[in-house]
Amino acid sequence: MKYDVTVTGIGDMAFAFLDPEMEMRFVVLFDDNAPAELAELALLHTKGDLTEAPAPGDTMKIGEKTYKVTAVGDEAIHTLATLGHCTLAFTADTEPYRPGCINLDGEVITEADVAEGTVIQIF
Repeated sequence: MKYDVTVTGIGDMAFAFLDPEMEMRFVVLFDDNAPAELAELALLHTKGDLTEAPAPGDTMKIGEKTYKVTAVGDEAIHTLATLGHCTLAFTADTEPYRPGCINLDGEVITEADVAEGTVIQIF
Protein backbone atom coordinates (compact mmCIF):
# COMPACT_ATOMS: atom_id res chain seq x y z
CA MET A 1 0.00 0.00 0.00
CA LYS A 2 1.51 3.31 -1.11
CA TYR A 3 -1.18 5.58 0.35
CA ASP A 4 -4.22 4.93 2.52
CA VAL A 5 -6.54 7.66 3.85
CA THR A 6 -10.17 8.08 4.88
CA VAL A 7 -12.46 10.92 3.83
CA THR A 8 -13.34 13.13 6.80
CA GLY A 9 -15.20 15.93 5.04
CA ILE A 10 -16.49 17.12 1.70
CA GLY A 11 -16.27 20.78 0.73
CA ASP A 12 -19.37 22.48 -0.63
CA MET A 13 -17.69 22.86 -4.04
CA ALA A 14 -15.77 19.55 -4.07
CA PHE A 15 -17.77 18.13 -6.98
CA ALA A 16 -18.07 21.37 -8.97
CA PHE A 17 -15.37 20.31 -11.41
CA LEU A 18 -17.08 17.08 -12.51
CA ASP A 19 -19.49 18.70 -14.95
CA PRO A 20 -19.56 16.62 -18.18
CA GLU A 21 -19.32 19.86 -20.18
CA MET A 22 -15.88 20.65 -18.73
CA GLU A 23 -12.73 19.93 -20.73
CA MET A 24 -11.20 18.10 -17.77
CA ARG A 25 -13.17 16.60 -14.89
CA PHE A 26 -11.39 16.41 -11.55
CA VAL A 27 -11.58 16.45 -7.76
CA VAL A 28 -9.07 17.92 -5.32
CA LEU A 29 -7.71 16.12 -2.24
CA PHE A 30 -6.35 17.76 0.91
CA ASP A 31 -5.51 16.66 4.43
CA ASP A 32 -8.30 17.68 6.79
CA ASN A 33 -6.23 20.63 8.06
CA ALA A 34 -6.50 22.54 4.76
CA PRO A 35 -7.21 26.28 4.95
CA ALA A 36 -10.95 27.04 4.79
CA GLU A 37 -10.77 28.64 1.34
CA LEU A 38 -9.23 25.44 -0.06
CA ALA A 39 -11.26 23.04 2.06
CA GLU A 40 -14.50 24.16 0.42
CA LEU A 41 -13.15 22.89 -2.94
CA ALA A 42 -11.78 19.58 -1.70
CA LEU A 43 -12.36 16.08 -0.46
CA LEU A 44 -10.73 16.25 2.97
CA HIS A 45 -9.10 13.18 4.47
CA THR A 46 -7.04 11.82 7.32
CA LYS A 47 -3.31 12.39 7.23
CA GLY A 48 -1.65 9.55 5.36
CA ASP A 49 1.92 8.45 4.91
CA LEU A 50 3.03 8.23 1.31
CA THR A 51 5.23 5.14 1.55
CA GLU A 52 6.18 5.10 -2.13
CA ALA A 53 5.61 7.51 -5.01
CA PRO A 54 2.54 6.78 -7.12
CA ALA A 55 3.38 5.87 -10.70
CA PRO A 56 1.65 5.03 -13.97
CA GLY A 57 0.30 1.49 -13.78
CA ASP A 58 -0.60 1.75 -10.08
CA THR A 59 -4.15 1.23 -8.88
CA MET A 60 -6.19 3.80 -6.99
CA LYS A 61 -9.39 2.93 -5.16
CA ILE A 62 -11.93 5.52 -4.10
CA GLY A 63 -14.53 3.67 -2.12
CA GLU A 64 -15.83 0.93 -4.40
CA LYS A 65 -14.43 2.42 -7.61
CA THR A 66 -11.07 1.27 -9.00
CA TYR A 67 -8.85 3.28 -11.33
CA LYS A 68 -5.59 2.78 -13.20
CA VAL A 69 -3.07 5.58 -12.71
CA THR A 70 -1.98 6.76 -16.17
CA ALA A 71 0.18 9.80 -15.28
CA VAL A 72 1.61 11.54 -12.22
CA GLY A 73 2.59 15.22 -12.33
CA ASP A 74 5.96 16.42 -11.06
CA GLU A 75 4.43 18.27 -8.09
CA ALA A 76 1.81 15.67 -7.13
CA ILE A 77 4.22 13.43 -5.25
CA HIS A 78 5.59 16.26 -3.08
CA THR A 79 2.21 17.84 -2.31
CA LEU A 80 0.57 14.48 -1.60
CA ALA A 81 3.36 13.61 0.85
CA THR A 82 3.39 16.98 2.62
CA LEU A 83 -0.19 18.29 2.41
CA GLY A 84 -2.25 15.28 1.38
CA HIS A 85 -2.97 17.37 -1.70
CA CYS A 86 -3.29 16.50 -5.35
CA THR A 87 -5.80 16.81 -8.13
CA LEU A 88 -7.35 13.59 -9.40
CA ALA A 89 -8.07 14.08 -13.11
CA PHE A 90 -10.43 11.58 -14.68
CA THR A 91 -8.65 11.02 -17.97
CA ALA A 92 -6.62 8.17 -19.40
CA ASP A 93 -4.10 10.63 -20.86
CA THR A 94 -0.50 9.59 -20.26
CA GLU A 95 0.63 13.20 -19.75
CA PRO A 96 -0.50 14.85 -16.51
CA TYR A 97 -3.14 17.54 -16.96
CA ARG A 98 -1.20 19.83 -14.58
CA PRO A 99 1.95 19.34 -12.44
CA GLY A 100 -0.13 18.53 -9.34
CA CYS A 101 -2.37 15.99 -11.08
CA ILE A 102 -2.69 12.25 -10.94
CA ASN A 103 -4.56 11.03 -14.04
CA LEU A 104 -6.98 8.17 -13.54
CA ASP A 105 -8.48 5.85 -16.14
CA GLY A 106 -11.96 4.76 -15.16
CA GLU A 107 -15.51 5.94 -14.59
CA VAL A 108 -15.76 9.52 -13.34
CA ILE A 109 -16.59 9.65 -9.66
CA THR A 110 -19.96 11.04 -8.52
CA GLU A 111 -21.21 12.58 -5.30
CA ALA A 112 -22.92 9.26 -4.54
CA ASP A 113 -19.54 7.50 -4.53
CA VAL A 114 -17.97 9.52 -1.71
CA ALA A 115 -19.03 10.16 1.88
CA GLU A 116 -17.30 10.63 5.20
CA GLY A 117 -15.60 7.31 5.89
CA THR A 118 -14.85 6.51 2.23
CA VAL A 119 -11.37 5.00 1.90
CA ILE A 120 -8.90 6.24 -0.74
CA GLN A 121 -5.93 4.01 -1.50
CA ILE A 122 -3.04 3.82 -3.95
CA PHE A 123 -1.26 0.52 -4.47
